Amino acid sequence: MKADLLPLLRCPQSGNTLALTDAAYDGAEIESGTLVASSGQRYAITGGVPRFVPAETYADNFGLQWNHFRRTQLDSYSGHPITRDRFYSYTGWKPEALRGARVLDVGCGAGRFAEIALAAGAHLVALDYSSAVDACRANHRSEPRLNVVQGDVYALPFAPGTFDFVYCLGVLQHTPDVHLAFAALPPMLKSGGTLTIDLYPRLLLNILWPKYWLRPVTKHIAPASLFSLVQRMVPVLLPVSRLLGRVPKLGKQLRKLVPVVNYEGVLPLSSEQVKEWAVMDTFDMLAPAHDHPQSVETVRQWFNEAGLSNIWVERMGFVVGRGTRA
Repeated sequence: MKADLLPLLRCPQSGNTLALTDAAYDGAEIESGTLVASSGQRYAITGGVPRFVPAETYADNFGLQWNHFRRTQLDSYSGHPITRDRFYSYTGWKPEALRGARVLDVGCGAGRFAEIALAAGAHLVALDYSSAVDACRANHRSEPRLNVVQGDVYALPFAPGTFDFVYCLGVLQHTPDVHLAFAALPPMLKSGGTLTIDLYPRLLLNILWPKYWLRPVTKHIAPASLFSLVQRMVPVLLPVSRLLGRVPKLGKQLRKLVPVVNYEGVLPLSSEQVKEWAVMDTFDMLAPAHDHPQSVETVRQWFNEAGLSNIWVERMGFVVGRGTRA
């Protein structure tokens, strides 16, 4: 972490400010130390990241996933603007609006969206509940406007009213209580600040999707064992999915019956990239402890309850919601 993060931090238990002790520096980075609240709580800084969560969490599978696929979803690595296109189409923001703004990335993973916000010139705080924070920091360590924090969405370690922009993409459906997790985000906004989220859509057809009848079993498999299983499954199932996908008219629906993620014809990926993304997202599909899709109507109600203005909630593949703090 950098020294400019300290004034933004608060003890997630007491809300008190934090003091830095026993700091060890590497240039401008605080690599280790302890954050101490006046009420006595203490939080370690290790590997340049303040840690506000236990060593083991319900999101351990995501830590394994994003540390293994640290660079896979970065546009700078894939060579395609996949993440950039999703970020700007879902948020509705313009790059020039982010320049110099203070931005919070909730559920940063390995930093795929962080790369886009940083490229626009944002002063970014990237937070994740899992050890994916280490992958994010490794990917973007040279960025002078980045701070990475390991924290809990239900007890965000920041002063309220801190950020101009907050986004949470591909994350909320994987929390135990999605509504409560959402409710933690609007207070982080400055007056006039804007929030964007997305979530899996709640659809009747979800019952036909293999992940919803496999995940009740697979989520209980140790992440490392499940990952090894997925690595063996994909070379067998991906060709089947590809073959079904080429059936005239019905192909797009038929290939969904195979429990493997197949981006052929969906994303501009090479054959090798399709395989890599298949392993990554098939594991992502089967491993989460929580998976709670939401409807447009429910998400719109949450934005209204939060007192946000300029509310916009629609299906864009995901359910996407935007709102501004009055």
